[in-house]
Amino acid sequence: MRLVDRPSPNFNERREGAPIDILLLHYTGMPDAAGALQRLCDPIAKVSAHYTIDEDGTVYRHVAEDKRAWHAGASAWAGARDVNDRSIGIELVNPGHEFGYRAFPAPQIAALIELARGIVKRHRIPPWRVLGHSDVAPRRKTDPGELFPWPRLAAEGLGVWPKHPRLDVSRSVRVPDLQRDLAAIGYDCPESGVLDEDTRAAITAFQRHFRPALVSGIPDGETAALAALLRREVR
Repeated sequence: MRLVDRPSPNFNERREGAPIDILLLHYTGMPDAAGALQRLCDPIAKVSAHYTIDEDGTVYRHVAEDKRAWHAGASAWAGARDVNDRSIGIELVNPGHEFGYRAFPAPQIAALIELARGIVKRHRIPPWRVLGHSDVAPRRKTDPGELFPWPRLAAEGLGVWPKHPRLDVSRSVRVPDLQRDLAAIGYDCPESGVLDEDTRAAITAFQRHFRPALVSGIPDGETAALAALLRREVR
């Protein structure tokens, strides 16, 4: 792994006593790496991450891990609403959905795995708290997106992937049950019993991560079965 220091001024102190217990993955969502790196280090932009990984596997270090980088924005997970305070953020160079979303190259993912292994070991981050930006900000974000290889990372202990040899995809879907399961996993999903916009956003984010073949926001039987299964696995 080639590591290059590219410091960003965009950080501040973490809240005293705040645990670092989330590893949050993003894509840059810009046309090229040069523009993304410039923005992450621009004091006017007021955004940053701890690291950026280019498509060739080069890792750029922007912010020290003990500092609070500005990458998550308005976000929530498992009841915590200042995700920046308790997370390490990694950006993956990829143009994203706006500029020609594409698969993540093997050298980039290999570098991510090597970097992430060290991060989760240093901070004792559990696998179920290795997340995507869309997981913690489902109404605003779609990254790292449905092409991100979550099963590959889970095989390395970096994230979870539901073990579902057989699923009852014909099961009836009860919105209150699905809301309960998504909230238990960590999604910011209201347990209102109503299929509202927040619930649809949480369903979409869950599908993007765990059922990327069909990201619809519709609470179908497979989504409900996966959510129930995953809730039991991560709790």
